[in-house]
Amino acid sequence: MQTINIHEAKTHLSRFVDQAAAGEEILIARAGKPVARLVALASDKGSPRKLGQGKGRFTIPDNFDRLHDEAIQRMFESGE
Repeated sequence: MQTINIHEAKTHLSRFVDQAAAGEEILIARAGKPVARLVALASDKGSPRKLGQGKGRFTIPDNFDRLHDEAIQRMFESGE
């Protein structure tokens, strides 16, 4: 675990954030006494999303893939 002073943390914050994101724990000290700890946040990437959470909340029309065909065709033909 690395200990740094506040001035160094302010000067090189992005570097220390990258180190914390990579798994390193960094203590930030004021006058030699630790006052804060910089660590990576826990990631949700490991848990897959549950399918079907929106089921029953909305409906899709049967002709969804053909909605507004005429208007779209006109836009292509007229350049609007």
